[in-house]
Formats: sequence, C-alpha cells, structure tokens
Amino acid sequence: MRSIVCEDWGGPEKLVLKDIDPPSLGAGQVRLKVSVAAITFVDLLMPRGKYQIKPDLPFTPGSHAAGDVIEVADDVTNIKVGDRVYGFAAWGALADEMIVDESACFVLPNNVNNEVGAAYGNGYATSLYALRDRGKLQPGETLLVHGAAGGVGLAAVDLGRAMGARVIATARGAEKASVLRTYGVEAVIDYTDGPFKDQVNVLTDGAGADVIYDPVGGDVFDQSLRCINWDGRLLVIGFAGGTIPQAPANLPLLKSCSIVGVSLGGYRQRDPTAVRDMHGILLSWIAEGRIRPRVAARFPVAETIEALQAMENRETIGRVIVTFD
Repeated sequence: MRSIVCEDWGGPEKLVLKDIDPPSLGAGQVRLKVSVAAITFVDLLMPRGKYQIKPDLPFTPGSHAAGDVIEVADDVTNIKVGDRVYGFAAWGALADEMIVDESACFVLPNNVNNEVGAAYGNGYATSLYALRDRGKLQPGETLLVHGAAGGVGLAAVDLGRAMGARVIATARGAEKASVLRTYGVEAVIDYTDGPFKDQVNVLTDGAGADVIYDPVGGDVFDQSLRCINWDGRLLVIGFAGGTIPQAPANLPLLKSCSIVGVSLGGYRQRDPTAVRDMHGILLSWIAEGRIRPRVAARFPVAETIEALQAMENRETIGRVIVTFD
C-alpha cells in the first residue's frame, strides 16, 4: 500500500512516499480504507520528534481519516465492514489503509461527506471540550479566539457562534478576516497591527473577554491575561507559536480569572464514553448544518509535503486534507 513514511527526524521535506506492507489488525480494531486524511499541527511536530508521543522509526504520520471499513476484528461489535467512518489514532492516517480502535471510530451521517468527516474530528472535538466543559462558555459571553483561521481556531469560532457567544477573532490578513466574518465573527483583529489586548479592551468597553481560546502561547498568552474579564477563563490549547509561556500569578489574582488546561487526549483516556457522546453531538450538528467544518485546501497524497508546508506557513483557512481516491 502507499504510505507517507517518516524514516528520519525532521521537517516535512524528510517525509517520503513509498509502498509498505499493510499494518496488522489487532483485537478491538478495524481496518479503514482511507479516502481522506486531515493533517494537523501534530503532523509537523511528531516527525520532528517534538511531540509528547514519539514513535519508533520508521512510522506513518497522520491521526485523522475518513473512508470505508474493509475489515474488523472478531470482537468488534459496533462497527461493520462497509461502514463509512471517521477514525483517529496516534499515527498511521497518511496511508491507503489505517488501523483504528473501535472506540475511536464513528459512523458518518449520509449527508456528511468524507472530506468533512476527516476535517471535523480533532479541531471540533478539542474545541467543544474546551468551550463547553472546560471554559463553561455561556450564551451572550464574549469569546476571543486566537489563531482563528487555523483548524482548531476556526472550529472554536464556529462552535462559539453556535453556542450563542459574541466572537472576536485574531488572524492575519484581509482574506482570513473575510472568511471569519462568514462564520459570524463580530470583529477580526489583525495581530500584526499592534497589541491586540488594546483592541479587545476597546471592543468590550474595558471589560475584556470572558473566555479566551489560545492555541498559540508565547506573547499571545501574555497579552490575553491583560484583556480578560473578571472571572474569565483562559483556555490553554497548545503552543503553535513555539514558546511555552509562564503566567505571573498576580494577574489571575487581580482579575479572579482562571487559566484552564485543555487535554482532549487525557479526557479520552479517563472518560471515553463522554468523548464518544461528544462526537455524536458534533456529527448531528454538522448533519443539521448548525456548524460548518471548512476544508481549506486539498492535496493528493503525492503532494503531502506541500500540504504540510502550506499549513506550517499559515497559507490556509481551515483544515488541510490529503486525498487517496
């Protein structure tokens, strides 16, 4: 089968497309014929050896895919051959075939195609867990989303609007701002135009944002603590900016605000049933048109390196996908 393979640690240019043997099927697992794989920031970190999970070399990157189930283990009961599903695993999605645990496999509604099925998973699940369960976002509250044009950022924007929040976004450039406004964003702040904290405080009449969604870290985190409302919640999603910040304890004290970590992977390990229910909610909302995962760009598998580079260079708005059909 065709597979993108990481044979040596490094950037996207180190990856190679080659034929390898299909992976073995284990107990409680299904074999997915991959139609579409969605790439995420993890797929930039893991091949560089900079992610918290470090597979043995060689390995196939990619965590999220959609396609048809072509084989199931004897003990699998909820998924059957022929089902069209979204599935995720720690790695292995960027290949013609992917092995997925039954618990990480979700049947797609008839009106949700494979592109959307692959694209929604990680970003929307992370964002729903962050906003609903960790941030306790309420209708009418102000939500500030950083990195809003990326996969998880746009998911947070989309869900925040659907949950009744007033959404402010940070992004770079007029094209990204235009797309974000179609998702119901009230204001878009170009973070290259000076400190965003000042603009947020103006937009909120000095109160600050109630919930702040931060997948960037670094200076973005630091400024966020200076434009958060009393009793606000600053959600730590990740550190795409490359710098892990340190919070001065006096700022949470003065605002009586909370710095809240968001680990979907940890939540999944502790309460897989709750995460399965969350995916059910998301897929029903997609099928109903309540939320709209956006496919930013499509690349054939032979151009996976270019797909990763486009995401890394922030050239896209939404989720980048790789196609195998």
